Amino acid sequence: MPTIQTSLFELYKIGPGPSSSHTLGPMRAGLDFSHAIQTLPPEQLRRAASVRVRLFGSLSATGRGHGTDKAVLAGLLGENPETCAASVLDSMLVGPDFSASMDLGETTIPLDEETIVFDALEHDFPYNNTLTISLLAQDGSSLFSREYYSVGGGFLQWKGWTPPERGYPAFPYRTMTELKTHLVEQDLRLHELVLANEQAITGASAKDIMTGLDRIITTMLHAVEIGISTTGILPGPIGLKRKAPILYERYRSMPTAPDRFLAKLSAYAFAVAEENAAGHSIVTAPTAGSAGVIPAIVYLLKGHRKLSRKKIREGLMAASVVAFLAKHNASIAGAEVGCQGEVGVASSMAAAMLAYAQGYRFQVTENAAESALEHHLGLTCDPIGGYVQIPCIERNAMGAVKAYNAFLIASTVGPDLHMIGLDQVICAMAETGRDMCPKYKETSLGGLAISYAGC
Repeated sequence: MPTIQTSLFELYKIGPGPSSSHTLGPMRAGLDFSHAIQTLPPEQLRRAASVRVRLFGSLSATGRGHGTDKAVLAGLLGENPETCAASVLDSMLVGPDFSASMDLGETTIPLDEETIVFDALEHDFPYNNTLTISLLAQDGSSLFSREYYSVGGGFLQWKGWTPPERGYPAFPYRTMTELKTHLVEQDLRLHELVLANEQAITGASAKDIMTGLDRIITTMLHAVEIGISTTGILPGPIGLKRKAPILYERYRSMPTAPDRFLAKLSAYAFAVAEENAAGHSIVTAPTAGSAGVIPAIVYLLKGHRKLSRKKIREGLMAASVVAFLAKHNASIAGAEVGCQGEVGVASSMAAAMLAYAQGYRFQVTENAAESALEHHLGLTCDPIGGYVQIPCIERNAMGAVKAYNAFLIASTVGPDLHMIGLDQVICAMAETGRDMCPKYKETSLGGLAISYAGC
């Protein structure tokens, strides 16, 4: 098994919601394809007449609700997820009246509703979330084609893809056990190890890494503040009303301190999850569908615990380790392992952040992360209508609350009483994901998605 070489900024990505695997990944695929065909010989480009995008698996099943069609088209038109304004996707109404064009210099390629094909749910591609994009001649023959895999968290691969060339980690690890060995033998704090690895892998300076993390924190805080002050109905046919402003307005009048605490923490998570559902800018942590959990904790630590930016940055670095291990040894994609890999991992990351940012040492941090993930095992991904709304938005609030409870237990009972490690619970998540019936993995063909329609 190769060592973990994922960058912090591959994990924490800024971009539009509602789904990292169904929006960010496909948009990046469209953008990559638009760049790739620009390098084709001019005589080949002159023969080009159309582009065809075929969506498979979960991308086909829930692509309309997740805005996959709009995302791919935006990417083909040159939009980058990190800089794409929410208004771009909001204005793209893909239907009979939609039309746009790709400028290839001497050739202009029309894009319309027929550019996107929602193809087979069951297939033989290596990843559930697969899309193919082809540049076609007038007679329908393929001039250039690429097979893409949106593997969760906005990460993108394609057939023949090899990991980018990068430096080797200063402290290589594949499991939590290996990581802990480095911490003990080198007398390191966890954030110090993460920072050293990030510098070795990417070549970035410590100052640039801190600046990047500050940008992530600012984006998270902004999403909370926008979400708790924005009312209205979320996009799509469900007609779901935003609840974050209601929770935030009413928490102060609640009779007891525990009620007020839970209500405001839930409001923060609702706020970002609702911004994500609206297709607005969020940070994948580890995915867009789970993007409300960690910002809720960040807002709590900054606004109520008065932690410094330095401590919050260190907490984010500690949280990243959980996601790296989960992605490397299981998955963070709902289409691969269900929502245990999205909200479950986000809750685990948030529990680790709560412990580490507040000064607890490594074992409490790991125990908090393990407890949070353990109690999300088996969580299905069954969004109603394919929209990242029900149960996804409330599930972010539940993930934040579970993260806090996991932190409380881990920081109170003592490390010597904890029996299960993070490696073991990640292994259990991977096994549970393999055994999970495919209809519960982001297809909207089972669970709450069909119960809502049928009852």
